[in-house]
Amino acid sequence: MAALGSPLGTLRALLRELRCASGGAGRSYRDTPAYRHIASAFRAHRVTSEKLCRARQELHFQAATYLCLLRSVREHAALHQEYHGRGERSPEEVAGLVGFRLPQQPGGKG
Repeated sequence: MAALGSPLGTLRALLRELRCASGGAGRSYRDTPAYRHIASAFRAHRVTSEKLCRARQELHFQAATYLCLLRSVREHAALHQEYHGRGERSPEEVAGLVGFRLPQQPGGKG
């Protein structure tokens, strides 16, 4: 398994992805339930001098997994928008896409 990095880096990346996901929703990403849940979970599991957090690594792993999900969904949407088909194409257009020209029919019909 790859190293997770720092929890602060994971939190920042999660917040960046939430900002991208909320996009133009008209309200701040800080008003979303996802932001409130992530912030409270990281606050509840931080290590202080008074307590030892045993679930810190588990929280960090779950946060990294959720970050991977958010990134993958965003990248999938971008790829889908770029490469999604535009319906059926004419034979001439398909031939032009692959670099061919259709033969001309005798009599000037094509």
